[in-house]
Amino acid sequence: MTLDVAMEDGLKCVKIQQREEDEDEENNESSILIPGLPNHLAHLCLSNLHPSLLYGICKSWRRLIYTTSFPHFYCLYIVCSRSRAYNNNTNTASTSTRTSSIIKQYTDREQNSIEFFCFDPISSKWSKLPNPPSSDPPIRILRHHPSFISRSLSIQSLTVAERMVLIAATTHKFLPAIERPLGFNPLCNEWFFGPPLAAPRRWCGSSSVNGNVYVASGMGSTYHSDVARSLEKWDVNEKAHEKWKWEKLAGLKDGKFSREFVDAIGYRGKLCMVNNKGHAAKESAVYDIAKDEWKEMPEGMLGGWNGPAAAASTATTTINDESHDEMYVVDEIKGSLSKYVPEIDQWEELIESCDDLKGAEQISVGGGRVCAICDDGRLIVVVDVAAKPANVIGVVSTPPEMEAIALHILPRINADKLPQSRRF
Repeated sequence: MTLDVAMEDGLKCVKIQQREEDEDEENNESSILIPGLPNHLAHLCLSNLHPSLLYGICKSWRRLIYTTSFPHFYCLYIVCSRSRAYNNNTNTASTSTRTSSIIKQYTDREQNSIEFFCFDPISSKWSKLPNPPSSDPPIRILRHHPSFISRSLSIQSLTVAERMVLIAATTHKFLPAIERPLGFNPLCNEWFFGPPLAAPRRWCGSSSVNGNVYVASGMGSTYHSDVARSLEKWDVNEKAHEKWKWEKLAGLKDGKFSREFVDAIGYRGKLCMVNNKGHAAKESAVYDIAKDEWKEMPEGMLGGWNGPAAAASTATTTINDESHDEMYVVDEIKGSLSKYVPEIDQWEELIESCDDLKGAEQISVGGGRVCAICDDGRLIVVVDVAAKPANVIGVVSTPPEMEAIALHILPRINADKLPQSRRF
């Protein structure tokens, strides 16, 4: 080795060592929350501030709000598919081919088009969730079919115990796509599978109450009266996953709710269902969880259920205290937002009319917010219902070329569960 080469190698080593020392010094400085104050005391001071105030000040405060020790805040989680405009553009070049070839190309592209995103309201950024785990048989979900251009196939999901769970969908062969529920837990940034369904469904009525998932009625590969009248429960709070199972409950009196996607809401210890959205005539039913029996829906509740509805508990005592549950509905024609008042069996109008809420397709409730999917899945409208009066505080565009199908309000993902490249 020549002297010049040796000197060059030596200089490289010195530069690398100096860079590592500089990085260590920077990390040590950035780990200090408030200079001159121990971090555990600084943490007590900063935890009382809203994370949006801390995010833009310095790196150490930005890191703090994403740690397990900082009070969690809520984010938007959406189930997405490629927008129909995107699919139409990509299909233009194939119009001269045979119909069967078009259908094959379309369904091949669509089968894996479902994606999952999280919107962080503090950084105002979308991030893609990790890919779901592989399964046997593989999950193949179809949103749009070329034989039914004007119709979107339902993809049903729900929120339970601060987790997102997919419960029913359809394959390109019009078969049930999900044989066992697929869930995502944001607190550990991991996917999981629930217990196998005895009868997987293409659509059904599904919701959650007190950490339990309820699946009612629905349609499998073909119509079965037993499935159409069925009601089953899965206890997600059971810590031993090997003990997860579906428990059969009192069935419906008929199969009227199996005809199509059913709107179901868990509300004050009951499962409330209607089989149609908007102002059209509806079939309705209410399941009383404590009594394990079905009964008629209150007339006022049914009469004001004129669009997508949702409920969330604001109780702060025990998990079984539903006395403060609130149910909301958006009238997609008027763009109004109303809250159900059970004491008088009426809906109280919170927002008389709002252009942003017109055409709302689905809503979710949590953290004092009602969030609605609007504009064919391209926008999410956020309403502050804790404020007096309630008002729209933001409109968020979905990720490019994506349309939102379902929306969930869940805790943010902890920084130590994120890949190194996405940590602050």
